[in-house]
Amino acid sequence: MADPVPYAARFNVEYQEQLDRLTSFFRLIWAIPILIILGLLSGSGSSRTVDAAGNVIETGGGGIAGGLFLATVLMLVFRQKYPKWWFDFGLELARFSARVGAYLFLLTDRYPSTDEAQAVHLEIDYPDATQLNRWLPLVKWLLAIPHYLVLAVLFVLVIVVTIIAWLAILFTGSYPRALFDFVVGTFRWGMRVWAYAFLLVTDEYPPFSMS
Repeated sequence: MADPVPYAARFNVEYQEQLDRLTSFFRLIWAIPILIILGLLSGSGSSRTVDAAGNVIETGGGGIAGGLFLATVLMLVFRQKYPKWWFDFGLELARFSARVGAYLFLLTDRYPSTDEAQAVHLEIDYPDATQLNRWLPLVKWLLAIPHYLVLAVLFVLVIVVTIIAWLAILFTGSYPRALFDFVVGTFRWGMRVWAYAFLLVTDEYPPFSMS
């Protein structure tokens, strides 16, 4: 299911006709090593947030993700600059997180790579900081509250859908396409909100849409 909306963040996962039943059955166990790596890369702060791919990431108390967000806010407000290497690091960390999330939620059989896109695609446009409102970064996280509320409900449904899909994979070897599109669409929505409120790459308010 492609992303037709010309938004700054675009997310998609390639659909696999057949999935491995054995690795799907033990997915939570198989994912433990890569989840540990993701946790180490994301930071070791004291507060926790759920990223767009449904992964728990530490963001407070000196965590890398939280520190990068605060540093970007300060840079945009006071210098109206967005260092490219900061952006690249945030994007690659998000791509890795998305691959781990896609694997954990049974969207793909391929064990997450630390650097290759595999079947999970996330593209985010690097912003021209001079064209961004320098004061919006202070309140974007607040303006996105309506999205948080909707996404909280959707992610509960994603968990339910994933359990149903897990059973379907065990019996049929395939992930029902309608359920797959719902999960990917929810992640796509969450990615747009994250790109707006925390990666701060666009002033365009995210659409309330999965497509």
